[in-house]
Amino acid sequence: MESGEYPNNVFYSGIDFQLPGNGGKDCSNFLSNWRRVLESIFAVAFSCLLIHFGYQRLTVPQKTTIIRKDRGGKRLLLVVLCLVFGVEIGFKFANRSVIFLLNPCHVATIFQIYLLAAPPSPHVTKLFRIHLNFLNGAILALLFPVINTRLLTFETETYYVQHIAMLVVPYYLLRLGGVYTLEDARDFSWSSLSYGLMLLYHFTVLQIIGKLTSVNLNSMLCPAVSDPFYGQNYRVAAIFHQFVMVPLVSKGYRIVASYFLTRLSFTKVRT
Repeated sequence: MESGEYPNNVFYSGIDFQLPGNGGKDCSNFLSNWRRVLESIFAVAFSCLLIHFGYQRLTVPQKTTIIRKDRGGKRLLLVVLCLVFGVEIGFKFANRSVIFLLNPCHVATIFQIYLLAAPPSPHVTKLFRIHLNFLNGAILALLFPVINTRLLTFETETYYVQHIAMLVVPYYLLRLGGVYTLEDARDFSWSSLSYGLMLLYHFTVLQIIGKLTSVNLNSMLCPAVSDPFYGQNYRVAAIFHQFVMVPLVSKGYRIVASYFLTRLSFTKVRT
């Protein structure tokens, strides 16, 4: 199905399939159907194994208290994130490409909006720990930006602001402590569960909708123009390099955030 066939369809009729990485017939046929089926069987089985392994080992504190008083930072971040995401939604409606809101980074942004607005509870802790394992998407988006399809004024700038905000929000929440805490550094159960859910989402929801619409949702039909593993094996490579990167980014983010939080606390004590 080519772009513009349904001019009133705000979900994907405005997507230009002539731009590399957007989708279209060639992108949809980048891999054979037989290969897609084999890769999907492997990915779904692997994701179920990861989910089972992680879920069986989860630990969640039942009683938590806020360590630091919030002086309006959560409300400010909530307003900023809602404005940025609202602008991004506006661009998608203007481009008639609302379907791209299914991409994982947008889903992670929705999680963060909820985390900033929801009252403290064990459920918030669970979601906070899960979403921290989605930050690899923001880092990849900043290291290998796909902005050749962003043609409206400030559309590219919004792309960068949104992904930078994704890295700022969990740092501030970690600073507050309480329900915004992480598991032990040697505990990989949350990373296993999170990556399993992410992998399952890609090879079911994104791939099925992508094939039905010929829209390349998060590069499930064909590789992005900036993909360093461009080629027939790009999805297999992604399964394994993300298996390493998800916990690596989560644990690395924890180390970096802890370092700056310690420095901040030390500076306050000295002053």
